[in-house]
Amino acid sequence: MSLAVASTSATQQTWLEKLGAGHTILGTALVLYPLVASDFFLTQIGGYSLIFGMLGLSLMLLAGYGGMVSLAQITVAGIAAYAIAILGNNNSNILGFGWPWWLAVPFAVAAAALASALIGWISVRTEGIYTIMITLAIATATYYFAQQNYAIFNGHSGYAGIRAPVFWGVNWRDPRPFYYLCLGLAALSYAAVLYGSRSTFGMTLQAIRDNPRRMRALGYHVTAHKVFAWLLAGVIAGLAGVLLVWFNGRVSPGTIGVDAAIDVLIIAVIGGLRHPIGPFLGAVVVILMQTFAIDIVGAERFNTLIGMVFLVIVFVSPDGILGLWGRIKPHLAQESLRPGP
Repeated sequence: MSLAVASTSATQQTWLEKLGAGHTILGTALVLYPLVASDFFLTQIGGYSLIFGMLGLSLMLLAGYGGMVSLAQITVAGIAAYAIAILGNNNSNILGFGWPWWLAVPFAVAAAALASALIGWISVRTEGIYTIMITLAIATATYYFAQQNYAIFNGHSGYAGIRAPVFWGVNWRDPRPFYYLCLGLAALSYAAVLYGSRSTFGMTLQAIRDNPRRMRALGYHVTAHKVFAWLLAGVIAGLAGVLLVWFNGRVSPGTIGVDAAIDVLIIAVIGGLRHPIGPFLGAVVVILMQTFAIDIVGAERFNTLIGMVFLVIVFVSPDGILGLWGRIKPHLAQESLRPGP
């Protein structure tokens, strides 16, 4: 008996050690956050940051590990959001097939993943600025198509009256349940990307990013690996799209506009593309600025303030906030090693 207890204790210790002190502290703080936060900070700051952090994470997967910068991640999320509106219920009196959430959500995420894989298949044969331009063209074309098509997308108005589901006796639109729903899906996406980056596929994708010609010469199917990365990024963006339409209660062409596409890129760059935590840090900074900058500098200048902060961070540290922390951390370690007075 005592041996069994000792064995179990050793296993738990190993699991916690693998998780790391940083993840444990951050996870505990995020779980306890609703105890001190108001409903506004739970949804408008916490939930919204987690949703856009997931969108930035899908971009980080492509750009950080695959070297493919995409401006179409909000488009992929928008496909999932429109699918929820069309397959589920809305009050626009157009379409709305009334599917239950447990059937509509998998279809919406699958549609987003397949759309992402298609975008990837179109763009993976290009590199650098050409990939950015192709994905920007796709995002812009999708925006105008949704705005001008009334039979499927209901044109400029889009769809409204979309509600988060109620199951297990919980209304998931309420602030605290919705925050925990966002936190759970964000943590799952974060863990999947972190684990995947250390898998055989992740290491191969990073090697393809560094030297695609060598990997092709070694017999790896470079295009297939890149398209599969787009598929995985589409799953994360699709989940974010479902949360986004439940958060807003509506979806329209403005949701998938070029401004929103650039916001996702800014979030990923400010946070940093070297680690999956970067997009979530960037999302918190940008959402806080979008929420409170108007009170500080007025409605006409808050975009200027956001742009200046973006330029300062990129100028000081091209790797974003993660790069700043990487430069400060060695100095802190040296200070701790110095003898006291």
